[in-house]
Amino acid sequence: MKPSFQADKHLELLSKRYPTIEAARGELVYLQTLLSLPKGTEYFFSDLHGEADAFINFLHSASGGIRSKLKKLFQRTLTEDQQNDLAYLVYNPRTALKKLDEEGKITDEWVRIIIFRLIDLLKYVSSKYPLPKIQEKTPKEYANIINELLNTIVDEEDSDIYNQAIIFAIIEQEASIPFITALCEMIQNVSVDDLHIIGDIYDRGSGPHKIMDVLMGYPDVDIQWGNHDVIWMAAAGGCEVAIMAVVRIALRYNNFDCLEDGYGINLRPLYSYATDVYADDPCERFMPRIFEEDKQIARIDPEIAAKMQKMVAIIETKLEGQLYERNPDFDMEDRIVLKKVDFERNVFIENGKEYPMLDTNFPTIDPQDPLALSEKEQELVDSLKVSFTSSPKLQRHINYIYSVGSMYKIFNGNLLYHGCIPMNEDGSFTAMEFDGEKYAGKELMDYIYYQVRRAWFSMENSPERRKGQDFMWYLWCGKDSPLFGKEKMATFERYFLAEKELHEEKRNPYYIYSRTEEGADAILREFGLNPKFSHIINGHVPVKIKDGETPIKANSKLFVIDGGLSKAYQATTGIAGYTLIFNSHELALAEHHAFDPAKESGSYLPEIHVVKSMPRRLRISDTDQGREIIAQIYDLKALIDAYRRGDIRTDLY
Repeated sequence: MKPSFQADKHLELLSKRYPTIEAARGELVYLQTLLSLPKGTEYFFSDLHGEADAFINFLHSASGGIRSKLKKLFQRTLTEDQQNDLAYLVYNPRTALKKLDEEGKITDEWVRIIIFRLIDLLKYVSSKYPLPKIQEKTPKEYANIINELLNTIVDEEDSDIYNQAIIFAIIEQEASIPFITALCEMIQNVSVDDLHIIGDIYDRGSGPHKIMDVLMGYPDVDIQWGNHDVIWMAAAGGCEVAIMAVVRIALRYNNFDCLEDGYGINLRPLYSYATDVYADDPCERFMPRIFEEDKQIARIDPEIAAKMQKMVAIIETKLEGQLYERNPDFDMEDRIVLKKVDFERNVFIENGKEYPMLDTNFPTIDPQDPLALSEKEQELVDSLKVSFTSSPKLQRHINYIYSVGSMYKIFNGNLLYHGCIPMNEDGSFTAMEFDGEKYAGKELMDYIYYQVRRAWFSMENSPERRKGQDFMWYLWCGKDSPLFGKEKMATFERYFLAEKELHEEKRNPYYIYSRTEEGADAILREFGLNPKFSHIINGHVPVKIKDGETPIKANSKLFVIDGGLSKAYQATTGIAGYTLIFNSHELALAEHHAFDPAKESGSYLPEIHVVKSMPRRLRISDTDQGREIIAQIYDLKALIDAYRRGDIRTDLY
């Protein structure tokens, strides 16, 4: 074979960026230096369920990490109370500064001292990160000022005079409050290198829109879709049954803030129709769940909310049945529950056995065609669909979830996903058939990712979009759905039937096998990971700490970090959520207590449980980023060799 004397096209493209040997060599030296820096800190959250106040506090405090660093830095110069005050300022700068301003405590001297303390803290938390990473997280409007304060030497007289002049100018221009706010928010951002959300941002709590606003302000975020996220994604895309499910859950938890204030969803037509149809119906089975602390601020009378919820629940059940009829491959005909009701005798028939209905008032159901929407119901559905699909904020948030989201993620050797990898009773992966093809394990998750994206990006009103949206409903509640993980969703049975055996939602065998080391190893191998070094990080199922459960399973190969951030689960779990922290020294679980915004201060620290200490401090060279840098180093070395051989002409001038 004759040797080729044509330059590598890849190297030719690289030479446009590094046109000389010295340019390539300079970048090579810089990249090699980066490899020796400590690995950044990763934070893992799961099942936020709209609890914005708690999540934002835990995030802004880096799960207590900022408070710990602050103590190390100022333990000899600040009292405990002063450290707490400074920590609270960092976590909640806007609230803290407003209060201090009202109390007349923001003097020129206070500003000078606080800025120097915040700069010292910023230097400390950013010391292990490369300069481009810090610049990426520096607020643009104050970038020059912050860079000067970070890089001048305060011990030298001229530098100290320069720093004082900068602060004097900040005070003179009345920029103290916005500048201090920017410093605090930069400290928050720098303290979290990579933020992983293991699903379920939405439902139950009142602030998912606030959570989304915060997430969109962080530079390095990924989201593994949860079942509650997918139903909102489908609703935002115009899926009618998903819209009804989202509205029903909001009504169930008396959550009007998210729908009306957060996303501008117009519930007035629903209010009018429900109070008309169920005027004399107490709708006792549909009374909303209201936590004690929320009773004084309920937006709508619970009895009216119950009527609205019943109205939506009936429409949702009809639309669900229609969806199963047009998708026989879902194998969900058994969940067309309205066709199991004998409306003349008011009984539900399951496997030949009759069960009396607890609620028998169904003025909008035609017993001869129970799945058909009335004209008024269709008008209501159409009205809500317009609200969901035309809400700018909702569309922006869901588009972001698509842009950074996926069914699973492999990051630094760990496997992240929300629900489960469907398994059979013998521990093998469940094969599911769609479009004549069977998918299991990783292939199933990849297929689902494709279908979910099709539901959003296909042309409006196209068959592909409709099919994708129907599939997202299957993900919400379908048998063997990896996001649901149960045999059935017994919503109808819980509303209308007393028998507990009909309420049971049997879990997928995954929840047995994944808890064993053998099962966790099989899952990790399925995704191409080495069980000796990798872990599974999972959410979805609350860990009942009060009953003796532990989030650490399968001999420390599986971490289930749904600890009950949602108030709806805290009576079950006994705590208020977990954060998993993976830094250069260790893998640790932060166990949070219930969050009270009225009492919370900078003294808050979760209980930290180290679950795995690293044999040595991890460096960037040990990470996915490090592998990318090593590949870049290889290319740069090849480019330098090509320059030296004359294969590529170098810019000599």
